Amino acid sequence: MRRREFITVVGGAVTWPFAVRAQQSAMPVIGYLSTRSPEDTTHLAAAFRAGLAQNGYVEGQNVSIEYRWALGQYNRLPELAAELVHHPVTILASTGGEPAAFAATGATSTIPIVYLIGGDPVKEGLAASFNRPGGNATGVTLLTNFLEPKRFSVLRDLVPGASMIGVLLNPKFPAAEPALRDVEAAAKTVGVHVQPFRASNDDEIDAAFHAITQARLPALAITADPFFDTRRQKLVALAATYAIPTIYQFREYAEVGGLISYGIDNANAYRQTGVYTGQVLKGAKPADLPIMQETKFLCVINMKTAKALGIKISDNLLSLADEVIE
Repeated sequence: MRRREFITVVGGAVTWPFAVRAQQSAMPVIGYLSTRSPEDTTHLAAAFRAGLAQNGYVEGQNVSIEYRWALGQYNRLPELAAELVHHPVTILASTGGEPAAFAATGATSTIPIVYLIGGDPVKEGLAASFNRPGGNATGVTLLTNFLEPKRFSVLRDLVPGASMIGVLLNPKFPAAEPALRDVEAAAKTVGVHVQPFRASNDDEIDAAFHAITQARLPALAITADPFFDTRRQKLVALAATYAIPTIYQFREYAEVGGLISYGIDNANAYRQTGVYTGQVLKGAKPADLPIMQETKFLCVINMKTAKALGIKISDNLLSLADEVIE
């Protein structure tokens, strides 16, 4: 069973005087900027297009989409955003977290932007408020950056006797260090120590898992990070090779053999991003479209992986699960 719910209050229809109004006879162009890769987001890009279709926009028929992929390399995003702005595009849709949103908003203050991020857009300076974002940008927040303590709690339920857990984070991701502090605070309240490991490329991921194994840690939490999402097959494979019980942020990890995930329904969030993009193309003003916020989350357990690791899933954890993959 999957549970999902978005809270959104759409303001009154307000026209937006940008290129789509001036060029009604021309096909609008969406600049799709992603921190991730086309291979690992095939289903998410499809969900985005499904959201567009809810507003009557079909790629190749009455809307064109220019894709730019950073492949998990955040330093590429400003250049990719600038390419789209100079293309030019009618609207920018940035996906895959704050790095893409910052690149988009840094590239233009006039082209409308719809972003998909994991944190608080007001604290990050991307919006004046949730109800009235202001400026030329609005979007969807997953709030997944704030779920690290909850993921720690779920992981501790998996290994209740653990006195120390490992945390893998990417030092190049802005939300990484705050996420680590959140986990450390949650762990301190129950007398558990946290050992951080940092990786921002494939070699460092390999080295981190080797170090985790050398430290004989009983469990690992992989923090929310678009770069890690582009490497989910590798991360899941390493966790299996070294037999480390690991928790991840999205269902996609559990689908490919990850032990357990706790986070939002990512495909639905991309669909909602597409819906907002379509509404802006129809004339809604981003400044008046409230930030959409996820309120329901999914816990997914891969029982095949649990059996391979010799882990017994508690009744409490099974009751929390929205989906069990046999």
